[in-house]
Amino acid sequence: MRHINPDGLHRSPAFSQAVVVEQPAKTIYIGGQNGVDAEGKVVGPTVVEQAKQAFRNLATILESEEASLANIVHWTIAVVEGRTFEEGVAAFQEVWNRDDPPPAITVHVVAGLGPGFLVEIDAVAVV
Repeated sequence: MRHINPDGLHRSPAFSQAVVVEQPAKTIYIGGQNGVDAEGKVVGPTVVEQAKQAFRNLATILESEEASLANIVHWTIAVVEGRTFEEGVAAFQEVWNRDDPPPAITVHVVAGLGPGFLVEIDAVAVV
């Protein structure tokens, strides 16, 4: 796996422009994770609370496959319109090991998600 940020493109500590996988590997495609706990209840009314839970859900899925957040090569984040994306970034910064190269990222501002959901994160991981 190589994280690339070619010259001529913006560089950010929060994301890589692309991730290249050059060898056979196990790939894990993770469906959209919301701020929902193991009982299926929305964890709180803020993007921060829900994003933290979504990241915990991602970590749980990855751990079940002997992987970690560091194996994520791309994620897509959807945030409900009218909410600040910066809150989700703050949650990301709490869970991401700054020594690991960040994944490629796509962000969408959407009109709505499921009932009570403010954020949804799907991911692709390579082990």
